[in-house]
Amino acid sequence: MRILLLFCISFFCINSSYGADITIEMLNKKGKEKMIFSEKIVRINSGDTVFWKAKSKGHNVEFITKYGVPDGVKKFKSKLSKDTQYKFTIPGIYAYWCTPHKSMGMIGFIIVDNNEVDKDGRLFDHVYKFVQKLLRRKVDNYIAKAWMAKELRLKQR
Repeated sequence: MRILLLFCISFFCINSSYGADITIEMLNKKGKEKMIFSEKIVRINSGDTVFWKAKSKGHNVEFITKYGVPDGVKKFKSKLSKDTQYKFTIPGIYAYWCTPHKSMGMIGFIIVDNNEVDKDGRLFDHVYKFVQKLLRRKVDNYIAKAWMAKELRLKQR
């Protein structure tokens, strides 16, 4: 439970970006971190496009379709080592990972229409419930813990 709470808190504090169309790099290394997306949390508006750039080989983008995307979003999985893009039209929180490196914590989040997601002023509660749903699957629980452990190690340095 403590890890889940820390995960939710870090959701708001760690490396988040705002803006229109945005580019996220898929990297083997950034500073002391390994197997990482250059932006972990991105906030955009409906209609914005996110571009993922394959700066290092062996990475891709895959939406976590079970509890990881809003209802109505279709499966999305890019090819390995290829640039890709996705136009976000449905408000909500999207979780994605690099398929080969998900066990290493290579995961990212897109928040589409922050105001729509937070229409009742309780974004933290929404994120907490979202993460709870995501953690219902064992593999996702493992990934979330690995990601949080990595983030906590970096914070302690």
